[in-house]
Amino acid sequence: MPATNKARKGASKEARRGAMKSLLGLVFRYYPFLFFVVVLCILISSFASVANSYFIGQILADHFITPSLTGAMDANGVIDISKATTLFYDTPHELGIFGLSMKFSSLMISMIVIFALGVVASYFYNYLMSLISQGIQKKIRDELFSHMQDLPVSYFDQQTHGDIMSVYTNDVDALREMLARALPMAVSSIITMIACFVMMLLTDLYMTLVVLAVSVLIFSITKYFTKRSARYFIKQQMELGATNGYIEEMISGQKVVKVFNYEAKNIEGFDSHNEELFEDSVKANRYASILMPIVNQIGNLAYAILALVGGLFTIYGVRGFSLMDLPHGHIFSEATIGIIISFLLYSKAFVQPIGQVANQINTITMALAGASRIFALIDEPKEVDDGYVELVNAKADENGNPVPCSERTGHWAWKHPHQDGSPTTYTWLRGKINLYNVDFGYVKDKIVLHDITIYAEPGQKIAFVGPTGAGKTTITNLLNRFYDIAEGKIRYDDININKIKKADLRRSLGMVFQDTKLFTGTVRENIRYGRLDATDEEVEAAAKLANADTFIQQLPNGYDTMLTNGGASLSQGQRQLLAIARAAVADPPVLILDEATSSIDSRTEALVQRGMDAIMKGRTVFVIAHRLSTIKNSDVIMVLDHGRIIERGNHESLLAQKGVYYQLYTGNAKAQQEA
Repeated sequence: MPATNKARKGASKEARRGAMKSLLGLVFRYYPFLFFVVVLCILISSFASVANSYFIGQILADHFITPSLTGAMDANGVIDISKATTLFYDTPHELGIFGLSMKFSSLMISMIVIFALGVVASYFYNYLMSLISQGIQKKIRDELFSHMQDLPVSYFDQQTHGDIMSVYTNDVDALREMLARALPMAVSSIITMIACFVMMLLTDLYMTLVVLAVSVLIFSITKYFTKRSARYFIKQQMELGATNGYIEEMISGQKVVKVFNYEAKNIEGFDSHNEELFEDSVKANRYASILMPIVNQIGNLAYAILALVGGLFTIYGVRGFSLMDLPHGHIFSEATIGIIISFLLYSKAFVQPIGQVANQINTITMALAGASRIFALIDEPKEVDDGYVELVNAKADENGNPVPCSERTGHWAWKHPHQDGSPTTYTWLRGKINLYNVDFGYVKDKIVLHDITIYAEPGQKIAFVGPTGAGKTTITNLLNRFYDIAEGKIRYDDININKIKKADLRRSLGMVFQDTKLFTGTVRENIRYGRLDATDEEVEAAAKLANADTFIQQLPNGYDTMLTNGGASLSQGQRQLLAIARAAVADPPVLILDEATSSIDSRTEALVQRGMDAIMKGRTVFVIAHRLSTIKNSDVIMVLDHGRIIERGNHESLLAQKGVYYQLYTGNAKAQQEA
């Protein structure tokens, strides 16, 4: 899909929900037990945090320590708090360790055990989530790369490479950050809030209503800010992909930028992308940064209100509504200092996670926007291959018929299982390719090839000439089934090309592209790319055949010279020679040369042409060339214009017609003489 549609998909709520569902599916598929342990540890850690408030309430009044006003009140009834003392309620015979009461000692031990469990649980769930997040990140990248190999060429024609790279880097990393940090913290905060709310209900219903009133305000403000910040976080993630795409294009086209003095315009274009990214990032982080201070201050306000209400309840003896007293036969009890302190701590622990959850929601939303792009790529339809005819090594029996064999013989046969149940047949791969009345368009309503009919007999050399955009390269794309035709038929050795498995079809076709692509690795490895099981001797023989051996021997380490950055240390002509050697080592029955000598000077071309003639011997060859001198010896030359074949014949017959080919050839010859 186009980048804009992809961005919209990434921004939709449905896509984010689908991304979360897919993500959790991956977690449960690969780490079900570890995830269960993580959830258990989060529960333990959250309840340990809530237990802190409960224990402090128990210690500070109701059961163990209470203030005594004896001696703190003067004759006028005025209390001097500084003269108040604290009393332990327990009787001497209950004393336990360190001279403390048994009940108090038991409570302290319980606190230590629970807090220790909370610390251990916090450590383990953070550790395990880091392990899970890194593992999921690796598996997603593996799945992305594996799936990318199965995508059709059309997908890469429609996407900027930088945007695809952004999925691998920014989007996957945002997903890892969410799994490792944001999601566990959000879940922990939500569980803490629920536990605190339950404890507040059990402690005092009236003060809980006060907290709820304040919470409504907090939730409203949180919703307002998170809704706006989430929108800009999503836009930030989308624009980051677009910016990366622009950078990738400018880096790969740096020579063109400098040759045409495009630097200023280039900077202007980048500034535009970067400015939009800056504005989205500022707006996203502005809302996110404002939220926490506001929530904290409202939380402090709620804390003060509760302290005031609790103090008034205590002073005036207001009876609270506590479900904790239900086992004692009543639910109304006086508000004590212990209850008030516990409740204040509960309210603090309840309000504080709201802001934390809001912050994590922003991170989660941004990560899910990236995740939706990740899963959108993973969900892209794979290249359809409904072929069933295979290419196998073969040798001849006593009657000259092909017999499949496991060893490489240099001869190939089509293994053709028949759907009607009849026995599988084997036919020699000869290289006969016919196109019958083929129509094709990259876009359905825009046809670029019209009624193309071609007959290529085994061993023939077929050349295509014509102006740029005439459809020459499109024909070779159809032969490789990078795209499927709209109308007509293509037959390979009288087999419908749609019946042949794409991998086997492409294995029978060697191709030298106009734009040479070399990979990071040695010269030997780049040539061996044509056939991975080729020996060193076969690699060197192919290089000699393509007349590449001479310059390779002059490299610092010969065939073991390391190439980087697409072979930038080599000339364009040298890179093209390596591409020709790569095709030679593949030893294909059919060869397609798309401007194979376009970047080679006339002197080198003469050397390469001799190697090319050797490579083409006995093969069916399709040649696209602007240098008409290289195709004079072709068996058939076809002149294309606007997707139609307007002339066909050999060199002499086309010159005799004095048509378009005659004009192209005579103009080309004159230009070469003047040069």
